[in-house]
Amino acid sequence: MLELKNVSYEVSDENDNKEILKDISFTIDERFVAITGPNGGGKSTLAKLVAGIIKPTSGRIYLDGKDITDLSITDRAKSGISFAFQQPVRFKGITVKDLIRFAVGHDISTTEACAYLSEVGLCAKDYINRELNASLSGGEAKRIEIAMTMARGTSLSIFDEPEAGIDLWSFQSLIKVFEHLHEKAGGSIIIISHQERILNIADKVIVLANGQIKDMGTRDAVLPGLLMDGPACEKLTEKM
Repeated sequence: MLELKNVSYEVSDENDNKEILKDISFTIDERFVAITGPNGGGKSTLAKLVAGIIKPTSGRIYLDGKDITDLSITDRAKSGISFAFQQPVRFKGITVKDLIRFAVGHDISTTEACAYLSEVGLCAKDYINRELNASLSGGEAKRIEIAMTMARGTSLSIFDEPEAGIDLWSFQSLIKVFEHLHEKAGGSIIIISHQERILNIADKVIVLANGQIKDMGTRDAVLPGLLMDGPACEKLTEKM
């Protein structure tokens, strides 16, 4: 279970302090939770706070009852948090097979590593020995990152706009990956997205705008209001 208590985050420049997140509190123990809202509303910042990439200015963050606010990104990963970036990081000199082995945490066979690639729609024999460098397209890198997250099998997985760059891979396949990930690891999956088809699988939807929670509840309670408002999340691009 993830819990945020009165979490705020601000950045300073030469003239002023800008508050990016303002007194955010919620608890997540559902299977799928979608965070949506307008661009610049604080969604990616919130995800980075949970992952430990940045630290809150105030407030506390708890995972399964343990205060992880002051833990490093490495220690949070060890505690059971995975984070998939909106723009996947590339590691020159590291092969896809190496990355999946690192994610699993122990040596695995090529066949086992290939199975993760197959689940995200990649022909394993074409990718298993490739380096994670600029030769990969954005969509390929995104799928490999999702495969790595599956291989980790952590209790909390966070995906920042996982649909970006996967236009050649059906949304239904992406949703099946999330469902399989939950079947394997349990815990919770947080998905930051504007896509209605992704919001439709969420057990809980959190709407962030101007650094504050504007709405939060079940999919059935929140989603109709987003669609009617035209929308609070700036644009639900269901028409892909």
